[in-house]
Amino acid sequence: MDSDEKDSRTPEQEVARMFRVYRTVHEMVIDRGYIINSEAYNEIEYFRERCVKSGVIHKESMMFQVQKNDNPNEQLLVVFPDEKPVGVKYLKILCQKMLDQKVSRGIVVFPGTLTAAANKAIQVINTKENKNYEIDTFSEADLMVNITQHQLVPKHYVLSEEEKKTLLNKYRLKETQLPRIQITDPVAKYYGLKRGQVVKIMRPSETSGRYGKVEEVILPDTGGTWSLSVR
Repeated sequence: MDSDEKDSRTPEQEVARMFRVYRTVHEMVIDRGYIINSEAYNEIEYFRERCVKSGVIHKESMMFQVQKNDNPNEQLLVVFPDEKPVGVKYLKILCQKMLDQKVSRGIVVFPGTLTAAANKAIQVINTKENKNYEIDTFSEADLMVNITQHQLVPKHYVLSEEEKKTLLNKYRLKETQLPRIQITDPVAKYYGLKRGQVVKIMRPSETSGRYGKVEEVILPDTGGTWSLSVR
């Protein structure tokens, strides 16, 4: 191997970093209720075989598509663009791909930043008026670790519509009676929570072992979220 070829190889430290990102994304889509048929994503050797060609990471090979557990027609496409920063041109290509493949949700894991125009485009894409698809964005740095596995982050459970109705009826509450937290909360973003959804949060309690906390996610008109403690 000549020196030029050796220098073009992805450094081992970068391979290990991208493997961690790749693993966290898979854990995230599983937690969102999508099907991953193999646990091989946990193994760095699998990542090398799939995504590293001739010593170089190929972001195209990191891309994958999955379907919801309870609805095979609900597809999710995860992409890892190589360009810095990611701009509108890339998003246009991605949106067309999602339309062609009838994919309703996308996740973009970008290496640096999004351009100002791309950020604005994402906001437009994710409006109520666009019923074709929606796109979540994460920087690679966001996904270096799985924040939901940190010992200080309690377990979150996303409630179904039926469970939400049961909860509100039980405590005779309206959604507008729930206090709020910010939509920028990293865990809310991790789960891809949308307007009107509710999550139950289980926290350890020194007196009773465990108690539940329920949060209404995304307050209409303000972009905030609601929360309710249930002991």
